[in-house]
Amino acid sequence: MPDLLLHNSLTRAKEAFAPIDPAHVRMYVCGPTVYDLAHLGNARPVIVFDVVFRLLQRLYPRVTYIRNITDVDDKINARAAESGEPIAAITARTTADFHADMAALGNLPPTDEPRATAAIAPMIALIGKLIDRGHAYAAEGHVLFSVASYP
Repeated sequence: MPDLLLHNSLTRAKEAFAPIDPAHVRMYVCGPTVYDLAHLGNARPVIVFDVVFRLLQRLYPRVTYIRNITDVDDKINARAAESGEPIAAITARTTADFHADMAALGNLPPTDEPRATAAIAPMIALIGKLIDRGHAYAAEGHVLFSVASYP
């Protein structure tokens, strides 16, 4: 099998892709924040990762592609406040529109698409662990990753 070369932004060099488990490649990508219709900037990463997903499917026997849906965010809250529409209605409608638009562009759906709201408790627990271990800190109402703590 020919090497799949990818650009490593850390080393700034092309490197051969070596999956942790060649029998089951897993990829996770950030998905949309669902408060408005998708625009070209939202579609670009979907198209790029669709190409990567299809290529990996050709090269490896099993590929799991996860793309999250961010359905809790200040932009969503602001949209609900200005429109009077419930947050759940905004995120459901906008997610459906996003899926329709990405399908119209010919993109395959991901294997799974978890919603941020389904993982709030584990996120809070993980943030607590990161803070306790010195890998994150609170600043101006936000929790930020401590880049200096990364080896």
